[in-house]
Amino acid sequence: MPTKEEIFSKLEPIEDPELRLGLVDLGLIYDVTVMDNRIVNIFMTLTTPGCPYGPQLIKAVENAVKELDGVEKVDVELVWEPPWDPTEMASEYARDVLGIW
Repeated sequence: MPTKEEIFSKLEPIEDPELRLGLVDLGLIYDVTVMDNRIVNIFMTLTTPGCPYGPQLIKAVENAVKELDGVEKVDVELVWEPPWDPTEMASEYARDVLGIW
């Protein structure tokens, strides 16, 4: 089974189509759990509840993690708590690109 770090690395290239920044850099991936039964649970959010790219982003996350050795199933749970706050959750790089100082 992949480690949590390997999963985050696999998710780094997936970008929000509107912001052109990675989901990991934006802080949209809240947590990852790797189960003994080859199931990976991913808890993520979106920049807004009405994000039109939500289904596309969830599918991209599922597909990326399924490519890792040992993963049989990926469950992505969309969560809204805590609310996404780029000033605290985004990486320094993403905050710089977004103009948040």
